[in-house]
Amino acid sequence: MRKHAPTGSRPGRKPRGPDRARWRREPTLSRGGDPETAVLYGWHTVKAALENPARRIRRLYATENAARRLRVEIEHIAFEPEIVRPDAIAARLGPDAVHQGLLAEADHLTSPELDELAPQGIVLVLDQITDPHNVGAILRSAVAFGARAVVTTARHSPEATGVLAKSASGAIEHVSIVTIQNLARGLAALKERGFLLVGLDSDGTDDLSAVALRLPLAIVLGAEGKGLRQLTRATCDRVARLDLPGAIKSLNVSNAAVLALHVATRATGNSTS
Repeated sequence: MRKHAPTGSRPGRKPRGPDRARWRREPTLSRGGDPETAVLYGWHTVKAALENPARRIRRLYATENAARRLRVEIEHIAFEPEIVRPDAIAARLGPDAVHQGLLAEADHLTSPELDELAPQGIVLVLDQITDPHNVGAILRSAVAFGARAVVTTARHSPEATGVLAKSASGAIEHVSIVTIQNLARGLAALKERGFLLVGLDSDGTDDLSAVALRLPLAIVLGAEGKGLRQLTRATCDRVARLDLPGAIKSLNVSNAAVLALHVATRATGNSTS
């Protein structure tokens, strides 16, 4: 005898009975694609955005468990999250995104102008680093070491949203990201403001730890594979390398950034104070 599927279980059918009201209430996640909207997901990323008074949140989606945790860990949330199932967020982001039950749509943070940077501390300058995972990890290290800003170009760099924001784990809320049109002119402007420009390259003439570093300092990092562009190298005051004791003499750019920040912080006594 042929068995019939339980009522309401067929794909594409609206559930009946007690579940029908829940189906009607659940919000539909927008599909994204708006360049004016930053998509933020993951616990640390969304929590940091909610705690940042400079960040305007447009919509907040959360699973029931994530919403409950938010209310415990954040005293005041400006508006209630829209409760959705985990698979609704996964469908919005893709199967590989580790969203931890949270997704926010927000305005992008304002990018300060280069001439607004105070000539102090350490800044990182990114020369066409396009991998959002690497840029996110660099931002996280920049915050950990108290860097004043990260300077990047409008072209050949990822937006501070999505994968980059998740990789940064909340760091984009704590460090200024300065976007410029022309890197060579930007480096020249930093030099005029008193910054020492040190490019990092595996073929650099000196070990970074042997260079006489001083503040304010700009550490310039090149893209994975091709490294610093020729004009970038020529604009830097020094081009240094990281001497490594093992058989592999070069590092992923995000790992090179954290090691360079460690060396520079020890050499200059830079701190967040």
